[in-house]
Parts: sequence; C-alpha cells; structure tokens
Amino acid sequence: MAGGAGSASQAARWHKALHRARVGVRRAGVDYFRGEGTDWLALGVLLLTIPVLAAGTVLAPAWISPAALVLPIFVGGLVLRPASLLALYAASATALIVEAMLLGPYADGPARVTPGDVLVIASVGLTGLTVAQFRSRVGVPWRRGGTMLFDLRERIRVQSKLPRLPRGWHAEMSLRPAGGQSFSGDFVVATRTHGGHILEAVLTDVSGKGMSAGSRALLLSGAFGGLLGSLPPHDFLPAANGYLLRQEWEEGFATSVHLVLDLESGDYELFSAGHVPGVQLSAGTGRWEEKGAEGPLLGVVEGAQFDPLKGTLRRGDVLMLFSDGLVEAPDRDLTEGMDRLIGEADHYASSTFRGAAWHLIEKVAKDVKDDRALLLICRE
Repeated sequence: MAGGAGSASQAARWHKALHRARVGVRRAGVDYFRGEGTDWLALGVLLLTIPVLAAGTVLAPAWISPAALVLPIFVGGLVLRPASLLALYAASATALIVEAMLLGPYADGPARVTPGDVLVIASVGLTGLTVAQFRSRVGVPWRRGGTMLFDLRERIRVQSKLPRLPRGWHAEMSLRPAGGQSFSGDFVVATRTHGGHILEAVLTDVSGKGMSAGSRALLLSGAFGGLLGSLPPHDFLPAANGYLLRQEWEEGFATSVHLVLDLESGDYELFSAGHVPGVQLSAGTGRWEEKGAEGPLLGVVEGAQFDPLKGTLRRGDVLMLFSDGLVEAPDRDLTEGMDRLIGEADHYASSTFRGAAWHLIEKVAKDVKDDRALLLICRE
C-alpha cells in the first residue's frame, strides 16, 4: 500500500511539474506575441540558422547562394529589437567573411561571394534596422500592431451600434470608409434616455478621411458617447464644440447632426453643426423633404449656439441622416447627389426599408473616395 501511495504521489508531482512547464511556455508565447516578452528565443533560433546557411553555401554553392543570409536578416528585422538585431548582423557579417575566405575570390568563378551579394544583404539589413528602430520608438511591436489596429476598428464599430428600439420602430446605419480602408472619419453614437422613451443619435463627420481621420474619430466617438445622454439635448453640441476646441488639432473641425426622437409621439428635434441636411419621407404624400437645422462647424467658433429644427415621424415615415461623402463628389454637387439618393430610396418606399442603408450606399456612392455614413430611422 505504501509503495502504491508513493508511486501515486510521484505521478502527481510529475503531472504538476508538467502542468507548470506547459503554463510557463504558453504564457511566454502569449507575452512574446503581445510584445511584452523577451526576444532571446527568436534571436537564438535565427543565430542558429546562420551557420547552417553558411555551411550549405560552402558545401553546396549551386543550391544555396551567399545571398541566402538575407532570410534570417529579414525575419530578424520583423521580430527582434534593435540591440538584438545588431548581434544578428554581426553574426551574419562573420559568416559572410568566412564564406568569402573558403570559396575564394569571386573572380575565380560562379557561386562566390560577390559585391552584389554584399550590397543586397547590407540593404536588407539597413531596412530591417530602420523598421526595428521605428517600432521601438513608437512602442508597438509588429506582433501586436495588427491586433491593436483591429481592436481600434472594433471599438469604433461597437460604439456605433444602435440600441434596440421598441415595436413599431426600425433603425439601421451603415459606414463605408474611403478607399476600402478599415478606418472611417464618420461615426455614429446613439443611446436611449428618459427610461427608454427618447432616442438620441449623433452622426459625425470628422475632417479628413480614412486612417488619417480614424484616430480622431475614435477619440471623438468615445467622448461623444460619454456626453450623449449625460447632458440635456440642447447642451450636447455646445459641449462637443468646446471639447474639440480644447484639443487644438491642426485639422480639428467636424460636422455633426444630433437627433432627439420621442419614441412614443414621434416628435423630434434635429440639431446641426455644419452638417448636410437630412431627408424625410412623408408616407401621407409620398414626398421627400429636406430637414436641416442651422449651426456652425464643431471646433471652429467658441461659444457657438445650435438651434433645433422640430418635426414629427408619423406611421410609415422615414428619416435619413448621412454624411456629405454620400451625396457630394468632385463630379457632382450636393443637390444632384441628394436627388440621386432620394431616387434610389423611392424603390424601398412601397415595401420596407429594412436592410436599405447598405444598399443605398452601394447604389449611390459605391466608388466615392470619401468616408460615407447613412443613418436610417423608420416608423413602421
């Protein structure tokens, strides 16, 4: 019995030690790919490849060229820190010198270390060192850079998610960044206040487009999301204007439209900060009408005031708010773009507008090199 207990205890210890080792390896791997771990493992692997390549060049020069040393140098430029990269370069230079001594002068025939090989290896090394120094200065290693960009994009998408509306209402929005990029200078934030009876939605168009405006859009969407619902509706745009002025950005203005909609009566107020007017479909007449309030751009005039435009959404009515990229282009003016949008939207008037936001952008401004956003609200 004692022997059996000792054997079981020994197995348990081995199992525990194996578990600790597995957790340690996994944690080290996670830290490495997050950019928080050491790069000694990667450096060691790359250093081992250098003598292997050098030996292959000497023993089988017809198959392995001296320029093959660019492979560990290229990979090192992606995964190593500048100090470790210099150690890799020193080992590569040593291997290149050994190869040149063993193979003889390049004038004696093919498969020798030529000036061209040295130039290619040095060029790749200089490029890798420049990239590594840039990563070190920015503080974002390549292993996590893509993840961070993905997280930023997802944060903008989540912040632009519309709240669920009560029965009889439908809302949807679609964003299309310029040039097929993942980051847009247009964003939407929305929330329900006063016990869920009021829908507040803000569509903002930040100056610039694509990735140049994406970082500012991320910052503003977070700030505007915090302000929305925390302030009375009449105070939102003045507070947003003051926030932009305090940033003192070189290209720091934005246009914005703020909708305050009573989900019980259908009455709404529309505040605008230099934004293009929206359009409303009246189910009773079948006509579209522009809905645009007056107000200056955000981040330009200190102490600016924004007066609302009042309206009502009755049964079957539709309200569309959008950014100027949807209706303006170098080859057409605002009026022509809005007429085109209304013409395409009329195709949905006889059925339903569910799923129409994405299709309207696709039909009206598919190839426009500007950020495009469309917010659509229907009272069914």
